[in-house]
Amino acid sequence: MRIFQKTNFNFIGHRKIAYGISLVLLIAGFISLAVKGLNYGIDFRGGSEVVIRFEKNIDVSTVRGALEASGVSGSLKQYGMDRSFLLSTVFKGDTGELKTLLLNALNLRIPGNRHEIVRIDAVGPSIASDLKLSAIKALIASLLAILLYVGFRFEIKFATAGVIAIFHDILCVLGLFSMLGGLFDFMPLEVDQSIIAAFLTIAGYSITDTVVVYDRIRERVRGQKPADYERIFNESMNQTLSRTVITSGTVLLSVLVLFLFAGPAIRGFAFAVFMGILVGTYSSIFVAAPLVFDWVKLSKSAIHLRGGQKS
Repeated sequence: MRIFQKTNFNFIGHRKIAYGISLVLLIAGFISLAVKGLNYGIDFRGGSEVVIRFEKNIDVSTVRGALEASGVSGSLKQYGMDRSFLLSTVFKGDTGELKTLLLNALNLRIPGNRHEIVRIDAVGPSIASDLKLSAIKALIASLLAILLYVGFRFEIKFATAGVIAIFHDILCVLGLFSMLGGLFDFMPLEVDQSIIAAFLTIAGYSITDTVVVYDRIRERVRGQKPADYERIFNESMNQTLSRTVITSGTVLLSVLVLFLFAGPAIRGFAFAVFMGILVGTYSSIFVAAPLVFDWVKLSKSAIHLRGGQKS
């Protein structure tokens, strides 16, 4: 199955435009991160998560108004069914005090709808700090592993460009989380452990897509002169374009279904993976391979293949 037949896009010739687009996305994200920061979940900021279930259907704004009137602030979103809600709040006190406060507030302001506190999970500030540090370590370890794998399979130019492309993908998605975090009730975009799992998924998907392009370049560059590299890179990316679009499109459809129908609890994860695959597909073509080409061009050196052979 092929969507594109014998395309001839000049990816390398337009790489500087792509670099400009990437810089705009990254700078906008960095500015948002510096000014606004991230909307952390309780995993990374500490606090409590409470699942509240009502007997009858009720609007989320009604529940939010009742809680805010009683001095309970935080993020409230639907959890599964219309009658269940997930409250994330920073409450200075034990879970027993929080439960009593919530029940009193709901009994007073929503008396005609029976309710119960299904679950309360609390994370202390020190545990949240440890979880955040562990998440950073996991990301760094995965990037180092990818660097070693691609460096062994190809060479350091390919590996470094691939890891830069992954950083590009993760930072773009992180910038989107900063810019959009807290703007929409149906999608608060909190950064928690599930989003770290999404980032690791993005890293794995991005490098897989990039390696496919690298493989085609390696097949065609053997025995060729450096003067032919631009043509070879363009032909390689055009030949893998159909495969890239089909694979990415299939995954995007699956993630889109999760985003639309799996519920608020997983919506942030689905959004992160969806945007990560979009940006990762773009970076495999417009960032990773062009960076290798520019590195080779600036260093005025040939591409060395595994096994000691030189192109």
